Amino acid sequence: MLKSTETNRRNFLKTSAVSTAALAAGFSASSRLYAGETSTLKIGLVGCGGRGCGAAGNAMEADENVKITCVADIFEDKAKAAIPLLKAQYGDRMDVTEDTAYSGFDAYKKVLESDVDYVILATPQYFRPLMLKEAIAAGKHVFAEKPVAVDGAGIRMILEASEMARQKKLNLVSGLCNRYQPSSQKLVKKIQEGLIGDVVSCVANRMGGQLWVRTRKEGDTEMMYQMRNWVNFCWMTSEYINDVTIHQIDVALWCMNDPTPTAALGFGGRLARRQADTGDMYDAMAVTYEFEDGRMLQANSRQIPGAWGGAITTVHGSKGWAKIGNCGHVLEVYGENACKPKIEPFTGYMWEHKTLIDAIRSGGETYVNNGTYMANSTGAALLGRMAAYTGQRVTWDEMLAEELPKPENWSWDAVPPTLPNEKGEYKIAIPARGWEYM
Repeated sequence: MLKSTETNRRNFLKTSAVSTAALAAGFSASSRLYAGETSTLKIGLVGCGGRGCGAAGNAMEADENVKITCVADIFEDKAKAAIPLLKAQYGDRMDVTEDTAYSGFDAYKKVLESDVDYVILATPQYFRPLMLKEAIAAGKHVFAEKPVAVDGAGIRMILEASEMARQKKLNLVSGLCNRYQPSSQKLVKKIQEGLIGDVVSCVANRMGGQLWVRTRKEGDTEMMYQMRNWVNFCWMTSEYINDVTIHQIDVALWCMNDPTPTAALGFGGRLARRQADTGDMYDAMAVTYEFEDGRMLQANSRQIPGAWGGAITTVHGSKGWAKIGNCGHVLEVYGENACKPKIEPFTGYMWEHKTLIDAIRSGGETYVNNGTYMANSTGAALLGRMAAYTGQRVTWDEMLAEELPKPENWSWDAVPPTLPNEKGEYKIAIPARGWEYM
């Protein structure tokens, strides 16, 4: 276990810039743009799955003078498939050829070496810390899809990269899209100003159906299989609470003015997910977070087919309560100032890219760096996973000290940190006992 000597829960929020509207003197020498210019921005896409291609489309919808000039994916077929998919929707603005569609474990480096203004990082979150740090070192502005790490070691690296971005005046925007949803922004601002009184607690619920599983292909190594099924393995995803429920946790922390949890207690397990070849993660989890000021946050995750589904953060105040749905699809206020705020059609998925593009185009007049809150919200999700897996009260500092097992190298012949038994079953975490086949 690695110990953090520089970052703990007391100085965590001081580690990197947070405001999406903070002004900064100067501008990165790596950028070709200056305030007022509308030259075409070139974007490199790293990770060509559904979210990656979706993010590329969101960027092109946000500004007509941007284009995708190169893509990268570990799998060659996915990198090449992105070309006709995006070209069918955006024409010549998908300016990628087979020569600039890179594949393999080092494909992202070729994107970082190319003449792009910003990169979209949308690979499994296991890769995010290193890729983000290298992107900033290469002088690129970054859109980093959520979440941004799978363990405390990754959180520490993200904070280092965020600070590096601040020093180099490189913009960094997170894929926690609720923060960019206009109608949600307006309601959260009113909550922070006292619409429901003092915020005393929150409940973050994310309930969905069964996760997807891709069947094994003949000739696949175990590494290939797990990479294709990354969403089902803890070492690449760090649980559903990190991969998806992070959105609702993030909204709760946002409404609470982004405190860092001091500790968490939790539980979970596999209730319906019992087939072979379904990875090593839970399908249900409940976590209670503690804060220094005595407030509480409850986060509940579930992915069981046929059960009730929803993605809602409920914020309890001294004068009422509010409900905020994912991407602002539900906005309701109860109590003394009961109301039903208008739901605006604009999506945070597009506005997060517009914010980044506008900041790049401003020539340094506007600077955006979401590093603090994206690390804080990801860290909270990881803290919850650790509490549920161990059955113990886990502190923030213990989360920051965690380093999950990982492959010794990046190759198709590498040995993943978890392997199936003869039945195709993977070990899962048993509280107070460790990892066992079940």
